[in-house]
Amino acid sequence: MKLIEADRDTLLKPLQTVTGIVERRHTLPILSNVLIERKQENISFIATDLEIQITTSTTDGGKVREEYSVTVAAKKLQDILRALPEKMRVTLETNDSRLQAKAGKSRFNLQTLPAEDFPKFPESNETQGTVKVQQKELKHLLAMVQYAMAHQDIRYYLNGLLLLLENNQLKVVATDGHRLAFALMMLETSLERKEVILPRKVVLELSRLLNETEDPVTIEVLQNQVRFTFSNVVLVSKVVDGKFPDYNRVIPTGYQKQFDINRLLLLQTLQRAAILSNEKFRGVRLILTADNLRIVCNNSEQEEAQEELELQYNGDGLDIGFNITYLLDVLNNADSETVTCAFGDANSSALITIPGNDSFKYVVMPMRI
Repeated sequence: MKLIEADRDTLLKPLQTVTGIVERRHTLPILSNVLIERKQENISFIATDLEIQITTSTTDGGKVREEYSVTVAAKKLQDILRALPEKMRVTLETNDSRLQAKAGKSRFNLQTLPAEDFPKFPESNETQGTVKVQQKELKHLLAMVQYAMAHQDIRYYLNGLLLLLENNQLKVVATDGHRLAFALMMLETSLERKEVILPRKVVLELSRLLNETEDPVTIEVLQNQVRFTFSNVVLVSKVVDGKFPDYNRVIPTGYQKQFDINRLLLLQTLQRAAILSNEKFRGVRLILTADNLRIVCNNSEQEEAQEELELQYNGDGLDIGFNITYLLDVLNNADSETVTCAFGDANSSALITIPGNDSFKYVVMPMRI
């Protein structure tokens, strides 16, 4: 039975959208598959890993009238389509438990699994909170904090990102226990407080799929799920069950030792110094004196990098150590020309902010060097 007849890109683009979450080898073989569903002109592609489900759709102009659903290895089909020439006409046909992709004189026969076995998320319409923002705004907001998420931490709730709707603000917070990033954006409507923890994989997938446009993305908080709808894509995610740390207690206030510095200048200086930092501990010393910041990195081969920066500072001196990667992360992702660095003492965390802007804060714990 003929399922689809379309240009290569008509099939490849939606397939690339959903296959980001698919793992080639899974304990459940059907999770390596994409579910392709046809209803009249609409062709849907659905992938899931049981935590996230992504759906997108396309049309081939209604050349096939029959309704059907089939599942096939997502990455294999994507690799086949990618290897074909652009604008090539592709026909997908089913025959028993096989899917045949035909293009010119090429034939590919793929194994299928029953569509009814595909673990689709149940449809949920019990919305507890809805907000609409521009795609580029949400993409930017996630970029400001996502690098601070933990990775495979035993405290599973840190392997994700806190999404908080409160009054007329959308806040995002990420922390791995050593540093914390906080960012917010203003909303046009005021909402009841709702907070959810998004899994790490969802945050990375959203960052990949969102476009740098003013097109809307709708965020819906559901019962134990969050749904993002944008650009022909519906991404539904289960939320992480756990209590996220109280970020307000972590963000320091009232620091007296502080200076403003050009972000790129500090970033490039630290990048040079990092070349000779210890590969395991990644330590850097910041030595602050009147109108001067000295940056020192050493490694186990007794090699040393020293850099000096002039700045406007007349407070008390300070000698403090940090993991240099944590400093490079924030400087790479903050998009302002200048940053403000504020300190307590050598045992207190540092606070990095953007001058005249309360919507971003980055806290990093010191380390002994």
